[in-house]
Amino acid sequence: MSIAQSVFKDIIIQQDELIVCGGGHVSIPIIKIGKMLDFGVTVLEDRPLYADRVRAAGADRVICDTFRDALSQTDGGSNVYFVVVTRGHRYDMECLRSIFEKKYAYAGMMGSRVRSGEVRKALAAEGISEAEIAKLHSPIGLPIGGETPEEIAVSVMAEIVQIRDRIRKEKKADGYTHEILQALLAADDRSRCLATITSRKGSAPRSVGTKMVVFEDGVCAGTIGGGCVEAQVVQEALHMMRGAVGDSRTLRINMLPEQAEEEGMVCGGIVEITLDVIDLQV
Repeated sequence: MSIAQSVFKDIIIQQDELIVCGGGHVSIPIIKIGKMLDFGVTVLEDRPLYADRVRAAGADRVICDTFRDALSQTDGGSNVYFVVVTRGHRYDMECLRSIFEKKYAYAGMMGSRVRSGEVRKALAAEGISEAEIAKLHSPIGLPIGGETPEEIAVSVMAEIVQIRDRIRKEKKADGYTHEILQALLAADDRSRCLATITSRKGSAPRSVGTKMVVFEDGVCAGTIGGGCVEAQVVQEALHMMRGAVGDSRTLRINMLPEQAEEEGMVCGGIVEITLDVIDLQV
């Protein structure tokens, strides 16, 4: 099967963007988890010392300016997630005024229920519509009872992942994430194989349409669930790229309870995974 590079170029490579307003203690683990989840991370901070700290934490972009001016240097969009974790009420308000003028996938603000209620009332008094205010996630994050910066970051990013997953399903992105497209279009001579979950019955870790790219050296981009199933798919993909078993085939892997237990799998079900060796020559 030959899939030309031009086919993939028709799919817009749009990385999800996480814009964090504030560079305090909670921001550091949010940055690190955001990077792990393949977000492009921008941090806005008006204090140079804190700006240096978030750079060291791995933020892709740091804007050290007033929050209002920093937000004027950022674009909104359906792939943009705003997290407001500033050091004070007036800075929260400054950020939210600008954020509500943009398009976004998510806007969340850290604070107690009392503080969140006060901010909502103040925004309404300034003429912000009830519909816009209702979209604000505050208190931010899923209610997991976290108290430390790391625990709060987990709850924030869990809420964002939940919303991102819903948006992806609505868009029917078919598994072509930013990471997968980058791997498919990587400018090197390595052969690569695209694995796609095409059918799932029973329990399985990933949904239909999930994709993974396997390179000829065994390096992978994405995951179809890990464990024994993924290891089997990787081995089959390597055989295919060596010309041993053709350039397109579908594997049917049984993870029903009796076999799953024997193989050390944690799920039970049947998945079908299609493997296609990719030819990027136009």
